[in-house]
Amino acid sequence: MTDFLGAISSSVPPGEARPIVVHAAELERLPPGQVHNPTELSIAGRLPTATFEIFRQTIAPGLSSDMQRHHHETVHFVIAGEGHSEVEDDTCTWSAGDFIYTPPWTWHRHYNDSAEHPVEFLTIENSRLLGMLGLVRRQSAGLVTVAEARARFKEDTA
Repeated sequence: MTDFLGAISSSVPPGEARPIVVHAAELERLPPGQVHNPTELSIAGRLPTATFEIFRQTIAPGLSSDMQRHHHETVHFVIAGEGHSEVEDDTCTWSAGDFIYTPPWTWHRHYNDSAEHPVEFLTIENSRLLGMLGLVRRQSAGLVTVAEARARFKEDTA
């Protein structure tokens, strides 16, 4: 593991293709077909991060993300708006300035509770590190409840 971690620091040096600063106008929007829910995701993909990815996520008024689970950890920083999240059997409310933690392999869904204003998240996940280790896995159950997601994927306990 020491060799692996030692190799990361020099594997993606900053430079013209991987700058120190990615400006808001340079964020790369993920195609809607790749997102699997009504949110908008833009990645700061040119940053020279080797172990984590950073996204700006927008949830339109009254909408939500999909019910999903994945092997990586995620932290959402709420830039603007208010809403609530379902993480397995817990429901938590949040607003601008709060952090939302999603543990690995837990069903979760984030909701915009406003009918007028979008929610804006800064989303940080350790998916690149898990990708390098060959441990990437994600499931989407769509716009369903936790119970419906569990029932749909009951045969899949990995």
